[in-house]
Amino acid sequence: MKKLSVTLITLLFAVFFSACDRQAETGEPASYVDPFIGTGGHGHTYPGATVPFGMVQLSPQTRLDGWDGCSGYHFTDSVIYGFAHTALNGTGVSDYGDILVIPVVGEPVFKNTEYSSSFSKSSEKAEAGYYSVKLDKPGVLAELTATTRAGYHRYTFPASEAANFIIDLQHRDIVLESWIEFVSDTEIRGMRRSTNWAKDMVWYFHMQFSKPIARKGIVVNDTLMADALRAEGTNIKAFAGFATTEGEQIEVKVGLSAVDSEGALKNLTAEIPEWNFDEIRKQSFDTWNKELGKIRVKGGSDEQMKVFYSALYHAMMQPNTFMDTDGRYRGMDRGIHTAEGFTNYTVFSLWDTYRTWHPLMTIIEQERTTDFIKTMLNMYEKGGLLPVWELAGNETWCMIGNHAIPVIADAWMKGIRNYDGDKAFEAMVKSASQDHHGLEFYRKYGYIPGDKEHESISKTLEYAYNDWCIAAMAKDLGRDNLYREYLRRAQSYKNIFDPSTGFMRPKLNGSWLTPFDPTTVDWHFTEANSFHYSYYVPQDISGLMALHGSKEQFAAKIDELFTTETEVGGRDMKDISGLIGQYAQGNEPSHHMAYLYNFVGQPWKTQQRVRRIMDDFYTPQPDGLIGNEDCGQMSAWLIMSAMGFYPVTPGLPEYIIGTPWFPEMEITLENGNVLKIIAKNVSEENFYIQSATLNGEKYTRSFISHDDLMKGGELVFIMGSKPSQSWGTGEGNEPVTSITEELILPVPFLIAPDARFRDVMQVSVGTIVPGCEVFYTIDGSTPDRNSARFTGPVTLSATTTFKAITYREGFGYSLPVEGNFYKIDLNRKVELLSEYHPNYHGGGPEALIDGLRGAGNWRLGGWQGYQGTDFEAIVDLGSKKPVRKVAAGFVQDVRSWIWMPVEVVFSVSDDGSNFREISRVKNTIPVTDYEMRTADLGAKVSTSARYVKVKAENFGTIPPWHLGAGGQAYIFVDEIIVE
Repeated sequence: MKKLSVTLITLLFAVFFSACDRQAETGEPASYVDPFIGTGGHGHTYPGATVPFGMVQLSPQTRLDGWDGCSGYHFTDSVIYGFAHTALNGTGVSDYGDILVIPVVGEPVFKNTEYSSSFSKSSEKAEAGYYSVKLDKPGVLAELTATTRAGYHRYTFPASEAANFIIDLQHRDIVLESWIEFVSDTEIRGMRRSTNWAKDMVWYFHMQFSKPIARKGIVVNDTLMADALRAEGTNIKAFAGFATTEGEQIEVKVGLSAVDSEGALKNLTAEIPEWNFDEIRKQSFDTWNKELGKIRVKGGSDEQMKVFYSALYHAMMQPNTFMDTDGRYRGMDRGIHTAEGFTNYTVFSLWDTYRTWHPLMTIIEQERTTDFIKTMLNMYEKGGLLPVWELAGNETWCMIGNHAIPVIADAWMKGIRNYDGDKAFEAMVKSASQDHHGLEFYRKYGYIPGDKEHESISKTLEYAYNDWCIAAMAKDLGRDNLYREYLRRAQSYKNIFDPSTGFMRPKLNGSWLTPFDPTTVDWHFTEANSFHYSYYVPQDISGLMALHGSKEQFAAKIDELFTTETEVGGRDMKDISGLIGQYAQGNEPSHHMAYLYNFVGQPWKTQQRVRRIMDDFYTPQPDGLIGNEDCGQMSAWLIMSAMGFYPVTPGLPEYIIGTPWFPEMEITLENGNVLKIIAKNVSEENFYIQSATLNGEKYTRSFISHDDLMKGGELVFIMGSKPSQSWGTGEGNEPVTSITEELILPVPFLIAPDARFRDVMQVSVGTIVPGCEVFYTIDGSTPDRNSARFTGPVTLSATTTFKAITYREGFGYSLPVEGNFYKIDLNRKVELLSEYHPNYHGGGPEALIDGLRGAGNWRLGGWQGYQGTDFEAIVDLGSKKPVRKVAAGFVQDVRSWIWMPVEVVFSVSDDGSNFREISRVKNTIPVTDYEMRTADLGAKVSTSARYVKVKAENFGTIPPWHLGAGGQAYIFVDEIIVE
């Protein structure tokens, strides 16, 4: 793949603005859409043809690998490999890119480096439902459009006796099985089953050509099979050849189905029965115009209109219809079923979309919201749990939390209830009651210890919010016992709040992580640091304020977020972008934070922050999204913020008012009402709300209910250039989220220097809230008021399990905190000859010889990581001793750039200077094995020595087949074994 220079990219932006069909000559919403927005930078969008919520995404493939190739396309590329029929919109992991088609002129070739073509950016055009480009090598104009379940191609050829189409079923991810068959002189059908992020994706297709095929062939393992009409395998390609006159157009229609080839043909016949490319293109554009027209904007600048309607366009690209025209679909159980009374969908990026995208749909797409929930409940029926991140009928387990729960609760609390509420509640409770992804520790301890599950802080906070959503629905359904249980669980955030720093802080072995830096991005957080998660208690913002001491102190803490000059540190995360202080618009955990000022009586600060984010981080350029689009979430933030309000707490049917972006917005609701949002005098300078009215009545609240929006009418804001410190402030005018029943006592924390000690160790206990009694045990039992009362440091002289609880009259007991302390006897020393990565110290050098093994999950911190270098260390046994076995423990997690060493060499010495090799052990775990594995690499020996040297050879530069191609691999090691 050819990359472009920065200078050329700058020039291309100018070409981009003139080349795209973006001029809003008609004033219709779809005419403002620019599909190239987000295709540059790290937006990960695609410019190809699709329709709202369509199954087919017919898009050019310009990038075969790498993080910025997740959608198959990047604006800076200059080579097209072909046109595929599926694509993901703005994800951080690559998948799809199925059923590749590309025209070639001349002898057919079957390697992508040979059939691919360069193209000029000036020839590339896109609009809602249409894409076109001139391919330089064959001199062919390619045009694409789509219906819900079918892609429609039109190719304009030069005169040639050898005009061909290559159909490549190997393209993109790992093929498990595929087949292709010529069924007539104008038709090809086939199937592709593949695995990558989603483990089992199945697509059938039926392809029709507008003229008879003159020559054809099937290629198996890059070898042309003479006279073959059908073939099966994992590397299957085909060609269809024609003779063309100058300017002759050949059209290709392709129906998709995840069910069977008959379904693909039925879908094609139902949606594109005739040959009329221009009619389907118009139909696609009109479909977009109708959907986008649900929100009519007036008075904005041309750039604002392009940004807004392109955002709405991106928001409506998914979830994708995932059933045939007859209702059949492939379920989570991989069986074939028929949808009864709902449309089945796929692509639920719930960690992203529950925050803003799904709440947006409860306003403008209530019928689809019902189908989304029915789809999720169907996934529960077929798969046993609500989806976490579902793709093509597969659970990918990507990201964290149980965020189908807030989607359902939010809809239910807003009166969207055309589904079985009891079944939905059952599914919510069952999904929150599993013993996976840290939930077992969360229930046992009231938080997730950072040494028992990675991303412990993020998971604790998001599970707590999910639990509040369950409590809200339980209360509405009259499930009092579960309401109280989940309301207690919803306060788990209190157990990880460190009052000495004002941050959510990881606990390891019962003690606060030390040293601690809230700017550090590490494995205690999900794509974030403590700054990005310490404000995430949407269900109980009042309780969070109380932990900070007062409303004023919490307001100062929000100011610190936006104004700190400290930089993000730790792991390199490209998602953490769009920074204002430590606020990161480019990643979802920050998305509600600018709206928190309303809760502390300073709504003018929300208005200032939100306007800056809208103006600075959303632009009509290829890199006009500050982070991944994330299946519509990044755009949904802009859409709702432009409306003038935002859902800080989905599940609570109200929105927090920010600042409207346009002079006028008209939202046509499905109940027949129309909501008008008018911002008088609004401009780039006039973004502060001076006053407001709702249907002519004075409106002083800085929040608004969902019911008020659904009634329609006029919400009018008077805007000005200076902050109004009276509007939206004062009791009753400020939003509140609070938990006032079933209040819990936070779990205490231990104070200890380490989990290991040689002679004796002192352990102390601290409390998160003052005025509590503390009781403890050292025998492993759970303490109560009959246990020892903590009055000062406790001295340990043996390996001990230390447990402590807090108690207060009226509250009762907290859950226990637990620490395990090990007395170790070390007569050895270790010298590191390599430098470990600062994020992966594993407890320092001594941790390699302490006898305590790292957990199977390397993210818990028990392993030392070495990137781009070999690992080398010398163990000093203290004196010359017999040596019968040498080994070292390693882990492999290919997805995370961690490989087993190529080989490990062991050497011994009596003087520490002159070493002789005693064993050389090669790794036998395949380098392409994506399962997380641990192994001790070593051997039995018969020698004696004082010093043992271990040298493990790093895997080296990451190969092209990996998403991290070109990066440097890690070695992760824990425990050097010398017997």
